[in-house]
Amino acid sequence: MGHRLLPVLLMLASAGAGQQATQRASERASEKASEKSSIKASEKERYVESVLPSLDYGASCWSSIALQNLGDRDVVVQVEAHRSSGALVPLAGHAQTTVTVQAAERATYRLDISGDSGSAWVKIREKVPTRELSAVIAVSGASECVVEDHLVSTLREVAFPSRNPWFSSDVDEMHGNLVSLVNVSERPVLASLCYSSGNLYSLPGKSASAGELKPICSSAYEVQIPPFGTRQFPVEHGDSSQFSMKTQGDAIVLQMLRPLLSGVRAYSVDSTIKFDGPTN
Repeated sequence: MGHRLLPVLLMLASAGAGQQATQRASERASEKASEKSSIKASEKERYVESVLPSLDYGASCWSSIALQNLGDRDVVVQVEAHRSSGALVPLAGHAQTTVTVQAAERATYRLDISGDSGSAWVKIREKVPTRELSAVIAVSGASECVVEDHLVSTLREVAFPSRNPWFSSDVDEMHGNLVSLVNVSERPVLASLCYSSGNLYSLPGKSASAGELKPICSSAYEVQIPPFGTRQFPVEHGDSSQFSMKTQGDAIVLQMLRPLLSGVRAYSVDSTIKFDGPTN
């Protein structure tokens, strides 16, 4: 009797194992199909990023950004605002950083910053759902300050980060100017400043770069900027006639600001000044 049952039990065990193997194969096929679908979706959609720096805030200053949809479709946009320390700040009246700008709409948002004064910045990430489509969001900004009972409004321009940007120039025609630096990355960056009187030196060596003329710095500073932080540096110091700046970081924005009026701490962007990079 036991011998007759043995083949039957073996057949049942084999059938069960076959069903389990079939089920595992089906699950693996389903997982692969899901992975392929996710990969295809991620290949199609992309994000276009831009940076809006130098947004003043404080007791007598406030800033806003404008997003204008130039397309015929609704667009999802991530608006990531930071104060000068690098800390995130919200948009007034919005609980999240993601907003939807409808077709042909122009939406304005104000940074909700209270307390100290400083210079904020915003990263705008526009979601483009397919390869065939292009970015359609026009970004602009403005800072407004009350100066001697007058409202002063200055436009802000979009900028794009680069690796290790640098700048060097005479400062004869830059009285009162500031260089605004924004660290767009999650890691600290370094800024090396040199104020000189125009004197140069070189150190002959084996490499070509060793013999390059370099300024003799009457005053020199190295400043570390925290993740997502921003700093502003004057191009003048004492009786210096030349200013140079070198940076180390993967995603840095440099922008030149010039005063609107003598003795007034209100600045506009000088888009005629260009910054070079990258350097090692």
